[in-house]
Amino acid sequence: MMKIKNLTEDSTIYTSNVFLITGTWNALSDVNTLIDVGRDVSILEKINNYSTGVGKQKVEQVFLTHGHYDHAGIISTVKREFDAKVYAYSQSVEGVDYLVRDGEKFKVGDSIFEIIYSPGHSSDSICLYCEEKKVLFAGDTPLIIKTVQGSYEFRFIKVLERLLEKEIEVIYFGHGSPYVGNCREMLTRSLELCQMGN
Repeated sequence: MMKIKNLTEDSTIYTSNVFLITGTWNALSDVNTLIDVGRDVSILEKINNYSTGVGKQKVEQVFLTHGHYDHAGIISTVKREFDAKVYAYSQSVEGVDYLVRDGEKFKVGDSIFEIIYSPGHSSDSICLYCEEKKVLFAGDTPLIIKTVQGSYEFRFIKVLERLLEKEIEVIYFGHGSPYVGNCREMLTRSLELCQMGN
């Protein structure tokens, strides 16, 4: 199993979750990856003290789930510190090296992840899904919908339908704890409420 470390779970300032993903054995072929960078510079020391493999970059790549400041605030600092490549859906943040496309696949840690474009929270939101490990990194995409409120974009409803076609056991959000349990049931309920609101 790849290793997933939330670097900001004990942050004392407002920031998003920042996930460091490494391979199980820290092999040379693994790609050390951050999902979001947040705005707490204390993550730099945590990364430098974390076992990320001998002879490897501490962080080779960063995926931004979207460009909001609480997720991307210290991107220039992270790039400078680790010489990491930055991937995002749009150029809304300075320092993005590569624009990802829906359906594109990348190696993250020791696993393959698929980019799922998920407009809703913002026009540049993405999720990252690993079929092998059955995990989804959702950023601030509002997947847990509990009430019928307003209407939802057709594109967002399509995202929920797509996610229901995938096997998901854990969802890591941009804020708060991971959702572990019956993800399918939760997503089905969210989709029903979205459709009722439209």
